Amino acid sequence: MDKKVLLNVDGMDCASCASTITRTLTRDGFKDVNVDFLSGEVTFEKSEAEAISKAIVAIHRLGYSVKARSDNGQYEIAGNSSVVNDTLVKFLICLFFTIPLLLHMFMKIPLFHQPLFQLLFCIPVLIIGLFHFGKSAFYSLRSGVPNMDVLIFTGSTAAFVYSLAGYIKYGNSTEVHQYLFFETAATIITLVLLGNLIEQRSVKQTTNALGQLARLQPSIAMKIVVEDGNETIIETKIEDLKKDDIVKINSGDKVPLDGKIIYGKGLFDESMITGESQPVLKTINDTVTGGTVMEDGNARVEIEKTGNDTALAKIIELVRKAQHSKPEIQKLGDKISAIFVPVVLGISFLTFLISVFVLNVTVPNALMRSIAVLVISCPCAMGLATPTAVMVGLGRAARNGILIKGGSTIELLAGIKTFVFDKTGTLTTGNFKINNIRCFDTDEITVKEILYELEKNSSHPIARSLQNELRIHSSSNYKWKTIGEDKGIGINATDSEGNIYSAGSFQMVKHFYNDLSHDVYLLKNNKLIATVDLQDEIKENVANVVRQLNQNGIRVIMLSGDTKKNCEKVAELTGIKEIYYEKLPSEKLKILEGLNKENPTAMFGDGINDAPALSLATVGISIADATDIAVDSSQIILLDKHDLAVLLRAMHISKLTYQTIRQNLFWAFFYNVVAIPIAAAGFLSPMIGALSMAFSDVIVIGNSLRLRIRKI
Repeated sequence: MDKKVLLNVDGMDCASCASTITRTLTRDGFKDVNVDFLSGEVTFEKSEAEAISKAIVAIHRLGYSVKARSDNGQYEIAGNSSVVNDTLVKFLICLFFTIPLLLHMFMKIPLFHQPLFQLLFCIPVLIIGLFHFGKSAFYSLRSGVPNMDVLIFTGSTAAFVYSLAGYIKYGNSTEVHQYLFFETAATIITLVLLGNLIEQRSVKQTTNALGQLARLQPSIAMKIVVEDGNETIIETKIEDLKKDDIVKINSGDKVPLDGKIIYGKGLFDESMITGESQPVLKTINDTVTGGTVMEDGNARVEIEKTGNDTALAKIIELVRKAQHSKPEIQKLGDKISAIFVPVVLGISFLTFLISVFVLNVTVPNALMRSIAVLVISCPCAMGLATPTAVMVGLGRAARNGILIKGGSTIELLAGIKTFVFDKTGTLTTGNFKINNIRCFDTDEITVKEILYELEKNSSHPIARSLQNELRIHSSSNYKWKTIGEDKGIGINATDSEGNIYSAGSFQMVKHFYNDLSHDVYLLKNNKLIATVDLQDEIKENVANVVRQLNQNGIRVIMLSGDTKKNCEKVAELTGIKEIYYEKLPSEKLKILEGLNKENPTAMFGDGINDAPALSLATVGISIADATDIAVDSSQIILLDKHDLAVLLRAMHISKLTYQTIRQNLFWAFFYNVVAIPIAAAGFLSPMIGALSMAFSDVIVIGNSLRLRIRKI
């Protein structure tokens, strides 16, 4: 059962809203709270039904509405694009009324200088500001967690009230112009709305990984229907397809859902699913993945998985859950943001008092300094620093065939100092290749023919590898009269002439042969006629990956349950210097415990026996076709099971993402540390402060978006 609750919330329009909900729910005892204002999604750790209802009530009290909830993780991709349009309309209206107010500072048009004209043009902007920022500010204050909107509301309202008081007192006299700051009130609201709009559009670009994945799946398929012996092809919606339905796929078509080819063949582009750049040839009985594209060929596919069971649906769910996980580094920003608004309000008030009573600054100028402090402060940049980088990083990883379960994993992977590899299925493909055949009184061609005809009757992994490699040596010279397999020993067959052929392990020959260094022994009438040495097929780029890990100062270890001989052979081919062999799962755990105490350790495995070690490691890594328990125990899933170079891409993406997070947080902190004193000293007007505040968000988001194009 899913451990997360998801609520679709309406009414959020900026990072400040998200921060208010996050801090409120965290204060109320909810754990692992994550809020995405653009998608309108709120997630937190699952608890009893009464507590979930309490969360909904708390969100309603903040002025937002809960549209839907999900306690089991089965939900559609949400979208809140109307937020952008709503903010755009508000900004354009405010801009229309603000421009004349600003122009009075540069143009001598008498109408623009009339106090009543300025008041009337400021009121519509203030009303929009009251509804846009005031509502959020009020509810955040009521909940005890003041947000950024409190600063904006306070600053703009103070400028308006002070101007209104001056107009009421002095009317149309010349003295009134010393007290009129209607343009300041309007400009603050307009520029912050502009900042919100840019923020929303920019964040939308960082959150498009799910949309890209969702668009991989086609909306319709060509379903084959047979009635009364007649075959017809009908256009069918994807959601109407069922297991065992047959669909037709031609060149250029997308595979609708996961299935198996029952007729035909073709080249499939699986790059968006596996990260594999080259098209893959698929023939009868090969599986195909929904969302991949047939570049050339035609085939009929029998649907095997639908709905949330498909590979693409699971990938989307993994990416979605990952975006709701926070790195540890984000806690620093969250803690500072939680106390930031009260501190800024205090600094603003002190700025006014010190300016008036200590520095002898006039009240209007002191008020402008105080307002500038309010509007230039930017906790939004702190709130956006980590999630925007994480979202872009996760999307970049997904496009490279790397599924990362959570933003916290990015931070952990970036700090890995030790890499532990299982052997079979991770460093090797699990397929065996013939390294050497030694024949006794029999030629090699005959030996290969006998081996193939024997091994094609076995399902043992070694037998399957020999079948694949020796298929071209199929022969009609060997027709077996009887055939039988001794599990763990080998296979025996008798031909029509009464000759007995056997192929198997050392157990077959140990009573008369003492060389146990070979993998397969072939006998005819209990006489040894050949020995076969096999070699685990090494995955692509393994030696290069090991070399680069070593060059980066990372310790590389092989930890396997396989024999010493096999492990040493693979270590020699891959360049791994440190190996542990013939280890049971419990022994692997003890070794991992020791390594974890020394340094952050990553474990790469794919079998059931690897699951405990994958769970214990700092970061567990597995491949898409590993056992379910291995995938569940891992924080990172590599979709390309053949090329280990994707592991280096995963590490590079994690380091770039973590580097971007630190850059963003530095900018957010540095901006406020520098900007607030400058504003307090009177060197920045509130209007410049509002504009710079908006663009501090843009800088943070823009830096995150660089991750999409940075070289890996």
